[in-house]
Amino acid sequence: MEDIDEESNELKDTLSNAETVEKYKAAAEIANRALAHVASLCKPDSGKFIYEICQEGDNFIEEQIKAVYKRQAKLEKGLAFPTCISVNNVIGHYSPLAEDQSVLKEGDIVKIDLGVHVDGFIANVAHTIVATNDAQQAVTGRKADVICAAHFAGEIALRLLRPGNTNTQISEAIGQVAASFNCTPVEGVLSHQLKRFVLDGNNTIINKPSLEQQVAEFTIEDGQVYSLDIVMSTGEGKPQDRDIRTTVFKRVVDQNYSLKMKASRYLFSEINTRYPSLGFNLRAFDENRGKLGIKELVSHDLVQPFPVLFEKDGEFVAQFKFTVLILPSSIQKLTAFDLPFVNSEHKLTDPKLNQILAMGLKRKTNAKKKKKKAPAKPAAVEG
Repeated sequence: MEDIDEESNELKDTLSNAETVEKYKAAAEIANRALAHVASLCKPDSGKFIYEICQEGDNFIEEQIKAVYKRQAKLEKGLAFPTCISVNNVIGHYSPLAEDQSVLKEGDIVKIDLGVHVDGFIANVAHTIVATNDAQQAVTGRKADVICAAHFAGEIALRLLRPGNTNTQISEAIGQVAASFNCTPVEGVLSHQLKRFVLDGNNTIINKPSLEQQVAEFTIEDGQVYSLDIVMSTGEGKPQDRDIRTTVFKRVVDQNYSLKMKASRYLFSEINTRYPSLGFNLRAFDENRGKLGIKELVSHDLVQPFPVLFEKDGEFVAQFKFTVLILPSSIQKLTAFDLPFVNSEHKLTDPKLNQILAMGLKRKTNAKKKKKKAPAKPAAVEG
């Protein structure tokens, strides 16, 4: 990986560089196609296990990415985050191995989450659908409530993501939308600023601030890129750990250790070669050696785990995530899909929220300087 901190690369990595914007868009186009492909497989009668659908999502990305920037042989490109399919009360990061035989059932709320990068420029996307054989039948009840809450919170957060606003304003609006649909933002969820080869920049927008979980306030600036992640629950929104294997990880780039186990050294070498800074799944390696070697890597903080988290049984969780470029004249939402066919008995009634929702994504640019007026002619003197 290139040294992205060199001063000579600073301008290259910003949105003022047209090529950088094009790489974000190229990554987003593949992410959108991959999500659409995965969604088409999420049927109750597909005959596929969830792990197979996740694997097909990753394979689709790896195949599609070959067609972009083919002339730049050394350019890194591929998965930024592996395909995850989290169902009903599963909050996220469910991307199982071949030993798991879970399948989708009629009426399941399905959250699809994945990411793509081109030359380190990342496009993340997550979308919620309902697994059904009757797409013409509207989803109602609490499933509809939570999907609408996540969708409209995302759309309002998107419109607030403009220079001069703060992350605190966005978090407050997310909470207000949740209340409108009798739902709760899930705790611990962060939207991150994206940078080249960096999934989790320091600027963060918290889904649900609390006494225990807070982030530093900052002001949105022109030229930034964000992965806006909205996760809503019909329950209390308090994530729970369960005895489910963690399969998704990310290399911690500033940590090193002399590993003892052969399986650990194999896995660490593969990670540094194929996924030196972004997300990966143990499926991408020899599973037996991967499952054995990952323990030592985690214990020495060489990788960051993304554990599978749950809401209480019987509750539903919905997620929408998209990548946003803050350009001089617009806020560009690169990864997005239409709201599923849902019909909630609740709606946004707060005039301020509806006013924000009505805002466009184009921004006013500085007005052109007025032409200097010609100096006034001296008044004629009457004789």
